[in-house]
Order: sequence, then C-alpha cells, then structure tokens
Amino acid sequence: MAVELPTHSFHIDGDRSYSAASLIKIPILLEVFRQAQEGDISLSDKVTIPKEGRVGGAGVLVSLSDQLTLTIEDLVTLMIIVSDNTATNLLIDRLGSIAIQELCHTFKLKHTRLLRKMMDFEAMEHGVNNYTSALDIITCLKVLDIGKEYSQTSRGKMLYILGQQQFDTKLPSRMDQEKVYIGNKTGELPGIEHDCAIIKFREKTAYIAVLIDGLGETESGKDTIAQIGELIYDFLIKDNS
Repeated sequence: MAVELPTHSFHIDGDRSYSAASLIKIPILLEVFRQAQEGDISLSDKVTIPKEGRVGGAGVLVSLSDQLTLTIEDLVTLMIIVSDNTATNLLIDRLGSIAIQELCHTFKLKHTRLLRKMMDFEAMEHGVNNYTSALDIITCLKVLDIGKEYSQTSRGKMLYILGQQQFDTKLPSRMDQEKVYIGNKTGELPGIEHDCAIIKFREKTAYIAVLIDGLGETESGKDTIAQIGELIYDFLIKDNS
C-alpha cells in the first residue's frame, strides 16, 4: 500500500513487486495520451474489432456484434471504466508493448513490466506475468493528474475517464461520491485484489494504491481496501465538510 496526502505520505511494502492484474492498464492509459500528444496516433482513429481474438475476463466487447468499429478513445475508455480486456489487447497492439515499457522506464517505474496481453493463459502457465508496485502506481497517478509531461487537456480527459469508473466496490465504496471526485482503477486475479485512486476534495488531493495478494477468498481483501478508502475520505473532508 502507498498513500500520498496533502501533508504527508506513507507506504507499507510500497516498493514490493506484485502481479499487476488490471492495474497495468494505468501505464497503458498514459501511453495512449503520450502518443496522441506526439501525433503518433489520434484519439479519433478508427479501430476494427475482429470477432476472433476477443477475450473475456472483464469488459463488453467479447459479447458484441461481429462487425464493430470504435475509436481509440472508445477503447481506452472501455479499458478503464469496465476493464475491457479486448480493448486493452487492441491498444497494446496499436501502441506497441516496447513503447509502453519505455514509458515505464521514462517515469522511473522500478517494478512495472508489461510482459503479456490480457487473458493470455499460455503465457501465464509458463510463469509470464505483468508486474507493478504501489509506489509505481502512485507515480503514474501523479503524472496523470499534475505531470508536466501532459497538457491540461490530456490530463483532464484522463481524469474524466478515471472518474467514470464502473467498479466502485473497493476504495470508493464507503465514500459520498457527491462530495468528492474519485477516479479509480481496480485489478483482480485469483487471490489478488487491487485498487488505486485519485481522490479530490476542494483543494486537497490524495493518491492511493492498495495491492493485496495471497488471499484465500476475495471478500476480506475487498473489505480491507474499502476500509482504507473510508479512512482517506474521512481525512480529506475533516473540518471542511
């Protein structure tokens, strides 16, 4: 876990490498907007979604019609708000896994590695996985929110996408989302429960990443993350509500 608050920061095993699960989609989001700013891609570029190669696990594209064309902005939105794995794999193909890894190097992410696509069971059987750490994710969230590497327009779009998150049963679950902005991204695999978020209340901003593995069942992990979210929420609105 790693938390950065307006007045202080702390972490517990924040520099430990974990299986990233869907938190790997945060650096992919950053690379989409980096390439869009550089003119290598346009968010309005059209991408055909072939029926073959669609994957499940999370998302909606796997169950939609045979003939489907979406924009890159549509894909990145689906990747974040419903964690769509087909959209993620198409973006990896379009951006290039090497470019995504170079972005991780540029931002000095010590543990974040994209080594396989989503739902690549063959790779997983051979021990090939994606990795990150809580402190790496905090770095990504801060770059996304306030990093000078991105224009105000790009940062605003990324924050808007994060804020449309549909999976809100972890960090946001005990917050009054009418009072605060929260943009989060979850991750799950067997025995793994993750969530990360940017939380804003008036002039205060908190960045938080909670990564939990080794779970025998998932509910305890989700409840722990929800409790942490509630504590951060209470801290932000204290004396200011």
